Amino acid sequence: MQKKSWLPLLLIGLAAAIAIPSVIQLATRQTPAPEPALPRSAETTLPVWPSKPTTSANPSDTPAQSLASNPELALTQIFAEIEQNNLGLALQHTEALIERHPNYRLAHLIKGDLLLARRHPLTTFGAAPSGTEKISDLRAEALRRLQAYREKPAPEQVPRYLLQMRPDQRYAVVIDTQRSRLYIYENDLATGGRPRFVADYYVTQGKLGADKFYEGDKKTPLGVYHVTADLSRQKLPDLYGSGAFPINFPNEWDRRRGRGGSGIWLHGTQSDTFARPPLASDGCVVLTNQDLDAIRDRLQVGLTPVIISPQVEWLSLDDWAKEREEFNRTIEAWRADWESRDTDRYLAHYSRQFSAGGQDFTQFAAQKRQVNAGKTWIKLKLDKISILRNPGAEEMVVVTFEQDYRSNNLDNRMKKRQYWVREGGQWKIIYEGAA
Repeated sequence: MQKKSWLPLLLIGLAAAIAIPSVIQLATRQTPAPEPALPRSAETTLPVWPSKPTTSANPSDTPAQSLASNPELALTQIFAEIEQNNLGLALQHTEALIERHPNYRLAHLIKGDLLLARRHPLTTFGAAPSGTEKISDLRAEALRRLQAYREKPAPEQVPRYLLQMRPDQRYAVVIDTQRSRLYIYENDLATGGRPRFVADYYVTQGKLGADKFYEGDKKTPLGVYHVTADLSRQKLPDLYGSGAFPINFPNEWDRRRGRGGSGIWLHGTQSDTFARPPLASDGCVVLTNQDLDAIRDRLQVGLTPVIISPQVEWLSLDDWAKEREEFNRTIEAWRADWESRDTDRYLAHYSRQFSAGGQDFTQFAAQKRQVNAGKTWIKLKLDKISILRNPGAEEMVVVTFEQDYRSNNLDNRMKKRQYWVREGGQWKIIYEGAA
């Protein structure tokens, strides 16, 4: 009777954090309850069961060590065993998880509960003594991991932000701060550059959440960024674990909005800790060392986009293709109008709120009229175009490309970045400059 009496208490203690019936339902239900929900993907990085043949298809027959290689899969199995009242098997899986990841505090906490449950009913999750560790932090981590395991993105859906990557951008990183999740998408050139889901990982963000505004506010920025360096082979303090990849915060749009700060990195976890709580960094995005090592070779300095969103928006492949086609037509119209030397048509692509390089729209327009007056012909070629939608309610797209400009009196080649906003149903350039 003791075993049965502690079981619902543990599950209720966990479930209270996200207001659903139980953690086991979270781990095993086939259709997501929270909205917006992500359907389960056919592809996943989780080694669902071992590759070697087993005598039974039942997950309970899987060797504990096979499960322990992936913490989320192991947690899912542990709570499934608890639901079935197989506390001995749950303890076996938990001990295997601890053996594989001895610094995983959440696993130690669950083991303590399982051992205490042998003697008396438990009244809460985390009833075992746990020193100074915050039980709420561990509960939050467990729920974020289990929720994400259940809510895999579907193969027929892609993040709205990845409208187009340049051919040499092999992968993109998309981070959902609400779910504490980092997704890796491949630029699948065989399908015309369609983003293809590769893997996803649990991450930690700033102590005070997302939407960074100033230095020291303990928040993670939201926006479109790029990896700027690889510090994985440099000597770093233990805080950064097995390496770090800085991103370009603040970007051009952050600076225009008065947002600032520095030192926002993707990095690993200190040696005495396997994983950190969902809200625990000073603003960086933190992975376990195991997960950072898994994505290291997919991060290209100066190329890999890192899009940090409060909640990922998903599109069907048809809607994604339509948005991509629409924006490519918009860029082509801008290019053709510049090449035409019709300054009014060209300037019609720019917002009245445009500002860049110390110029507002009026100053920029006057300069362009003066320059075009001396042109007899212009040829403009755009190459390696990336089109990335900025996350959030504001409709904004970040376009980066290599521009080859030739005219009767000037030749110039540069890498350029533009920020386009939707005004009155039309896309307008609000910023442009060297990238």
